[in-house]
Amino acid sequence: MAATLPATGSAAAADPQRLTVDLAASEGPVMLGANGALYGLSDDGVPSDATLAPLKVTSVSQKPEGGAQHPNGDALTVSKSFFRNGGGEINVMMQDIYAKWPYEDLGIDDYLPKVDKIAKEVAADPNSDRFVYIPFNEPDQIWYKLGVADQTQYEANRDRFFKDWKTVYQRIRAIDPDARIAGPNEAGYHTRLLRDFLAFAKRENVLPQVMTWHELGSGSLRDFQAHYDDYRSLERAAGIAPLKINIDEYANRRDLSVPGQLVQWVSMFERNKVYANAAYWDAAGNLSGHVVRSNIPNGGWWFFRWYAGLTGDTVKVTPPRADTIDTLQGLASLDTSRRQAQVLLGGSDGDSDVVVENVSRSVFGRTVTATVAEAAWSGYEGQHAAPRVLARTKVKVADDGTVTVPLRGLHKMSAYRIVLTPGGTGSPSPASAPWSASYEAEDAAITDGKVYTQGTVDNANGYAASGTKDVGSLNQATSKVAFTVTVPKDGTYDLAILYGNQSGRPAAQQLSVDGGAPVTVTYPSTENWTYRAKKDVGVRLSAGTHTLTLAKGDAEVTLDRVDLTARTAVPSARYEATLADISGMPSYDYSSAGVGTGSLVLRSGDKAVFDVYAPRDGYFTVVPQTTAPVRLALHGETVTASPGKPLRLYLVAGNNRVALTARHAAVRSLDVSGNGSTTGTLSYEAASATLAGGAELVDSPYASAGSYIGSLGNSPAGTAGFTVDAPRSGRYVLVVHYAHNDRRDNGHAYNTDIMSRTADITVGDAAPVTATFKNTWSTDDYWTLGVPVDLKKGSNTVTFGNASAWAPNIDRIELGRVVG
Repeated sequence: MAATLPATGSAAAADPQRLTVDLAASEGPVMLGANGALYGLSDDGVPSDATLAPLKVTSVSQKPEGGAQHPNGDALTVSKSFFRNGGGEINVMMQDIYAKWPYEDLGIDDYLPKVDKIAKEVAADPNSDRFVYIPFNEPDQIWYKLGVADQTQYEANRDRFFKDWKTVYQRIRAIDPDARIAGPNEAGYHTRLLRDFLAFAKRENVLPQVMTWHELGSGSLRDFQAHYDDYRSLERAAGIAPLKINIDEYANRRDLSVPGQLVQWVSMFERNKVYANAAYWDAAGNLSGHVVRSNIPNGGWWFFRWYAGLTGDTVKVTPPRADTIDTLQGLASLDTSRRQAQVLLGGSDGDSDVVVENVSRSVFGRTVTATVAEAAWSGYEGQHAAPRVLARTKVKVADDGTVTVPLRGLHKMSAYRIVLTPGGTGSPSPASAPWSASYEAEDAAITDGKVYTQGTVDNANGYAASGTKDVGSLNQATSKVAFTVTVPKDGTYDLAILYGNQSGRPAAQQLSVDGGAPVTVTYPSTENWTYRAKKDVGVRLSAGTHTLTLAKGDAEVTLDRVDLTARTAVPSARYEATLADISGMPSYDYSSAGVGTGSLVLRSGDKAVFDVYAPRDGYFTVVPQTTAPVRLALHGETVTASPGKPLRLYLVAGNNRVALTARHAAVRSLDVSGNGSTTGTLSYEAASATLAGGAELVDSPYASAGSYIGSLGNSPAGTAGFTVDAPRSGRYVLVVHYAHNDRRDNGHAYNTDIMSRTADITVGDAAPVTATFKNTWSTDDYWTLGVPVDLKKGSNTVTFGNASAWAPNIDRIELGRVVG
């Protein structure tokens, strides 16, 4: 078990690193500027509302409507989902109107009509004030070559760029007088250019409203602070008031999805109060590698969820080594109104003492409850359940106003959250994290495979791998990897396998324990063999040492690491109300330590929203720990819940936003347990549908009943209709099992230009609802999408179609009443 917090008074480990948090040194209000993404959204609904809303994203960067650079991610199109989920502003990457990369240089006369079109469309949008124009992208490398060493050539290139900047700036403003314009948007930080640019832009009255540049090297973790300080000094020297800064591309491929890497980037941006958007190295629509499929959190998503949960002011954090690549870094906040302090940290293996200074007795009292949780790396496409609480203990505030939280056995790729709340009376229930251990594939016994090194500082745009190594080339009939594991007692263990599969279809390996009869493990497709996903299976083991062997099956699979975790009971999670999103003016009650971090007191007009994870679609037991009846809202259904009374609710795979209101109730937590039961759900295979207009039943060994509905849509007549017999009227979740692999290669070597499909879903005579289905990496991999629908008791028709384009292939559908 990592990151344990020993009982008060126990001996500290020798020479742990020290990270200091000074609650008296405010850095200003929490800004949440560093949670953006370039092409973070691909379509309306990708990523899902449930994964987008909790992150409180302040900015994203997208292409202009109809831009040819990528097949999706159009700014006006995705703005619908972005704004309805509380998004801040959208940067319009105007040169992404061009098809080629680097952009074809056809001259300013070719570009200006495109500028006109973009500006007219944005200006006409009802939310035009929430868009920012970025006229040029990486002009230091593209079109203008502003990074040349020769000064004479630089000045000639610079003057051409400045002339074009002024022309385009004035053209935008002529169409959209209130336009906010950002730039110059270099690929890297250049003092020479920015000094000249600020002088020119001020003189010619074409100063951008937002200053942008990119930080895309592993060295940025070392160099950004110097870049920022230098830029602010250039502003002062030029007599320019501080401009808003957006680092609109940041991080390397090895950083994306990795909580321990992300905390290093985010801490330096939030400390300096700049906005920042993670880079687009792979596929659009997953918030730069932090949403699995459309609706499933990975470890990176949970880190950003924690970041979004910071409130009040950020405060000074002193790491062991500032501005140093791949070291322990952190950020922290203090909210005196909520009486909470939070610390997010990570980026280093080993032990650390987190020393929190100036813990005010007027805010916290004489004791605090310290709660520690871990967001682990689960891969780019690996699901991550709600972060597990590793430790919770009551700590006395020292006479000098400090609280020390010792963390032991930190994992470099993980991020950790410490929450400090008033201790209250009594003692909090200790955390009960199950036994767990990890085993690297490169350290196992390898037969006919090869160890590869990935994602190091020297190869920063390589993909992340646990321990920077994985095992590939497992493509021989005799290929296998044998892990030697030791478990403490007899029982069932959850085996999580971090893998890659680019075979273009589901791939299999044979899992055996101590040479026994093998069982087949099937792996869904991934983007490529290093774009890590996670497969969970169960194994029964006796106490002691065993050999777990994964041998080649019908295709090649890459292995990175396996994790073994003791299965102690029915899976469960506790979502503490004092850490929920709120609206209204609820109060916080820490008078009794009880089981967690206190209670949230709701009155009329108040609301708490919980982000509840489900490993699969199905029914779960949800218990609100409250002092009075409350109302729960989920999937458009509202139900009254009594204190401590279990509810059977249908959750979709991934994140579910559960809203809770009350007339007057103290809410301690929302407790969720279960495996996703399908008892009581309705299920209909493809063969049961009535097909029309060219839609056809296609045989497939990968479909659940041997066939799927293909050639669906592309005309008003192309439909598939299911007759659904509902046992009672009400709100249901329609879960569609689907597949498709639409792509359009736009020429970027490092982007996988996947596309989504849509289907119009009509229930009875209700208005159709359009649902967006993300690419599933292959036509043989079936994912699920949950769509809330209303059914009447008895027979209902559920019809799928798309009058203008192909709908996805449909394997089967399921329906579960929201309240089971």
